[in-house]
Amino acid sequence: MSCEVYDLIIIGGGPVGIFAATYAKMRQAKVQVIESLDQLGGQVATLFSAKKIYDIPGYPMIKGTNLIQNLIKQTKQFEPEIHLNETVQKIDQKTDFFKLTTSQRQLMTKSIIIATGIGAFQPRKLKLPESATFEGKQLQYFVNDPDQFNDKDLVIAGGGDSAVDWALEFADQAKSLHIVHRRKNFRALESSVARLKKTKTVFETPYLISGLKAAKQQQIQVQLKEVRGEKQKTLNADYLLVNYGIISSNKYLNAWGLNAQHGLIPVDSTMQTAVKGIYAIGDVASYPGKLNLIATGFGEAPLAVNNAMNMLYPERRQPAHSTQLVKNLPQFKNN
Repeated sequence: MSCEVYDLIIIGGGPVGIFAATYAKMRQAKVQVIESLDQLGGQVATLFSAKKIYDIPGYPMIKGTNLIQNLIKQTKQFEPEIHLNETVQKIDQKTDFFKLTTSQRQLMTKSIIIATGIGAFQPRKLKLPESATFEGKQLQYFVNDPDQFNDKDLVIAGGGDSAVDWALEFADQAKSLHIVHRRKNFRALESSVARLKKTKTVFETPYLISGLKAAKQQQIQVQLKEVRGEKQKTLNADYLLVNYGIISSNKYLNAWGLNAQHGLIPVDSTMQTAVKGIYAIGDVASYPGKLNLIATGFGEAPLAVNNAMNMLYPERRQPAHSTQLVKNLPQFKNN
């Protein structure tokens, strides 16, 4: 085990974890990011890289992949240590530091920020015996190439923000578009649903997908059944895009002594958990009134970093704004 002791270890390299590392380096903390995937960006980079995001301050609209690229470019200015393909397995609290055991090594830190989001994740799949026959072809759960839906017959299944956002994205470029939801009302943002209703999208509600069959010209036949009714109908499409949400697991949190509940970590107003010196931010953090937005996590990151640094170095005066934060950093002295 290395004798080097870090000020701060950030567990999780999603958007919020990346920005926390940037801000920690602005506070001149000795910081390291540990990410279990082989790339930074978390769920946004892995699942929604092509999705347009509308609620990031300063951007009228930005695609997920561009947001992550900008965050990485920003953090590279400050050069935090980043370790990919590595999983934190154990946290041991010592007198003056924490010892972390990962899948590759052991290391020591004075404080920790957990930014693991929803944890390990996978799409909630369509539960039909024949689904596997079409998955990765006509049946898809993610959008890797938005252009593949140009002038195609598309069916989208789901009633949340993701389903409605993708429907808005493809409403103009698809040849035809149907959205299938088991309820009349959608869970998505009301303004998004209102915008979608002004497009050519056909709303198939309240219906469930009851079966899939191969159709002519390599299309898929989507069989629908009315919820609490007897009506049935079929739709032929080039693609079926299912957005039923994500199945996630943060089960490792239970071993870290943080009073995690249902994969979420309760925090106080300083973003500190039940263990002094361990903080949580982003979707994994829980408190009354919490709203799971990337923008929320961006606000929580400086809170956690500043409170951690104030605990470690109470003699340091907390700078008021970013120009004061970076003026003493070598790479910014001439700017």
